[in-house]
Amino acid sequence: MKKKIVWLIALAAVWAFAVLYHARNVGATAAAGFVGTTIATGTFDDIDVFNHFAPPRTDDDERGRPGEHEWRKVWLSWQKTKGPSDLFVQQNVWAKHGSTGWHTHPGHSLIIVTEGTVTTYEGHDEECKPTVHPKGSTFVDPGGDHVHIIRNETELEAQTIAVQLIPAGQPRRIDVEDPGNCHFQ
Repeated sequence: MKKKIVWLIALAAVWAFAVLYHARNVGATAAAGFVGTTIATGTFDDIDVFNHFAPPRTDDDERGRPGEHEWRKVWLSWQKTKGPSDLFVQQNVWAKHGSTGWHTHPGHSLIIVTEGTVTTYEGHDEECKPTVHPKGSTFVDPGGDHVHIIRNETELEAQTIAVQLIPAGQPRRIDVEDPGNCHFQ
């Protein structure tokens, strides 16, 4: 009898977990008119990289014009991870009026708009201000708890290339519920 009760409790726990897991994802906003394709991926061990170039170099000529090393003006870069990380190179394509749906990533993304125009909206922005990114522009998605949506609000296809660094084994993209700050038509 005890064995049956233990099995019944275990089965109920598994069932409850499955229901709660799927119920949590029901509220997520689906992508529409959007396709993301992984072009390349790789895994890194610990990363500990630091670049400097600061303070500014003073290679000005006698007239005060910038010298040949002007590019060395205050540029800092630091990437440090503990444990393995997955790197993704992602090509994203939006059909006209396509949308990624609300989502986040566990790590940051560096994004280049290669075709068309995309518009980003931030989940924490109560005013739902659009930020427009035309072809040739770049932007950073900080990841973590940063919830956002990227939309193509034009009649033409839009494309980006994204480079993403995330903790190894984590999902690259996490769909989330609509934060309720934007009321798209």
